[in-house]
Amino acid sequence: MNRARRGDDRVQRRVVTILVLAQLLAGAGLAAGVTVGALLAEDLLGGPGLSGLPSALFTGGSALAAIAVGRLSQARGRRPGLATGFAFGALGAIGIVVATAFGSLPLLFLSFVVYGSGTATNLQARYAGADLATPEHRGRALSYVLLGTTAGAVAGPNLVGPTGAVAQSLGLLPLSGPFLLAAAAYGGAALVISLLLRPDPLLEARRRATTLPASATVSSSPSSSSSSSSPSPAPVPLPSPAEPAAPSRIWTGDVLTGVAVMALTQFVMVGLMTMTPVHMRAHDHAVTVVGLVISLHVAAMFLPAPLSGYLVDRFGTRLVAVSAGLVLLTSGVLAAVSPPQSTVLVTTALILLGLGWSLGLVAGTTVLTTSVPLSVRATVQGQADVAVALSGAAGGLVSGLVFA
Repeated sequence: MNRARRGDDRVQRRVVTILVLAQLLAGAGLAAGVTVGALLAEDLLGGPGLSGLPSALFTGGSALAAIAVGRLSQARGRRPGLATGFAFGALGAIGIVVATAFGSLPLLFLSFVVYGSGTATNLQARYAGADLATPEHRGRALSYVLLGTTAGAVAGPNLVGPTGAVAQSLGLLPLSGPFLLAAAAYGGAALVISLLLRPDPLLEARRRATTLPASATVSSSPSSSSSSSSPSPAPVPLPSPAEPAAPSRIWTGDVLTGVAVMALTQFVMVGLMTMTPVHMRAHDHAVTVVGLVISLHVAAMFLPAPLSGYLVDRFGTRLVAVSAGLVLLTSGVLAAVSPPQSTVLVTTALILLGLGWSLGLVAGTTVLTTSVPLSVRATVQGQADVAVALSGAAGGLVSGLVFA
């Protein structure tokens, strides 16, 4: 039994390691749209009124992708689901570069929708980290995968200048440079998942669940050392992972609460984050300073993930979710009262925004993963991320209209 447990632990460590490696690359792809998407739209559209549109488009696109990635993962496993999602993210980034080169707004908007697939897949990967984790370690397991996004996501905004120079040398708009990086980053993540994510964590979790009933029983005896003269209780079969669950058993109060926590967290985070670059540039902050502020914000989103996971495992999801709401509220108030020229206060508000997002996302994800039957887990997770993505799209669009 101990040998089997050690083997299971090794498989889980390998799965998390490969997911972290993919997230290191994917983080750079995620950062491009966050950092310059609004600025690119402002330049092409001639004003800030619709500068939140790219954020709305790629977060809306991520909603569609979340459904597709979730269903593909449920049908064929995490590996094909995640690899396909990252590949479409790379395709969308290439489309954005081409659209800016030819000044095609329809292609630009369509490409932002496709680019959102990378964002959805980046978030869906966290579920894969929890597939094989024990219940008491699920919060930390999925948080490690989120942590993997940090390096690329933090480096990405600071590469606006260098990638812009590369784009300019190729005869492209400088602001399209980060999307060249995004195409390479998402493409690399797709290759890592496709080639190295073995065994597939969701398929392996199903395999273990189907073999468990053969040796696991639920006994009414208070002790395993009961008298041999007593009749043995009949084994109670555990539910099959392939058995479909009724909707009333899936969308329980706990599941809906987890989805609501993630959706509200995403709405607040995207709304404030999207307009920060536009707000700062309108008050004469340099693009390099904007990139630094966004880098610190993204770092605050992902670096505290292990702490968020520990807090969830230690104190429970409810307390952490409430804490997330308080941190997000503090961030919004600070951003509202900060003088427009104060880089320090704006940065502090964005750091708190990232921390609140981390707490809310890990808490909501843990509730969802723990509460959903294995037989429909990936599908429901994809549907939940639709709500998260649509909330983000609404946040980005509303923030642009309010700013205008």
